[in-house]
Amino acid sequence: MARTARVERNTLETRIAVDLNLDGTGQARFETGVPFLEHMLEQIARHGLIDLDIVADGDLHIDAHHTVEDIGITLGQAFARAFGDKKGIRRYGHAYVPLDEALSRVVLDLSGRPGLDFHVDFTRAMIGSFDVDLFHEFFQGFVNHALVTLHIDNLRGVNVHHQAETVFKAFGRALRMALEIDPRMGDAVPSTKGSL
Repeated sequence: MARTARVERNTLETRIAVDLNLDGTGQARFETGVPFLEHMLEQIARHGLIDLDIVADGDLHIDAHHTVEDIGITLGQAFARAFGDKKGIRRYGHAYVPLDEALSRVVLDLSGRPGLDFHVDFTRAMIGSFDVDLFHEFFQGFVNHALVTLHIDNLRGVNVHHQAETVFKAFGRALRMALEIDPRMGDAVPSTKGSL
């Protein structure tokens, strides 16, 4: 069964379309108007081996907040749709990723319960014109709609770009692990409840 999804979300603030394939090769295409976010989304695709296509038209004349948050929401909805019944998956994923002096850890559970524990003390407020506070908004939107539990910790880092990049690379790798089909699970759902 193909684990793919297409989701469109249109509001007065943004129009977002997300296409994804959880069993892809890491292909990515973005038209969001937010270049640094696109660089981070590329890390999710490449390190998660997820094909990802996102087109967004938002009220960037105000700022990037609505666009970034709504991309997180729509991406979460697409993941939830593509997960399906979650039969046979590993469910849990984790990754540590370094980049020079920076090191981040991401641990997640495709639990059906939204939860975000986000501990990243960015050393600067901006990366170019991108406000780093928006990363929290992105991940909050994602977990609320993908219904996953997500723990993000930047363990060390001086360069703010490195801090962000290790977070997104680790997120992609943790997703890849959690989404993997476990041949020992067969068609079972990885929960004592029988559903997720």
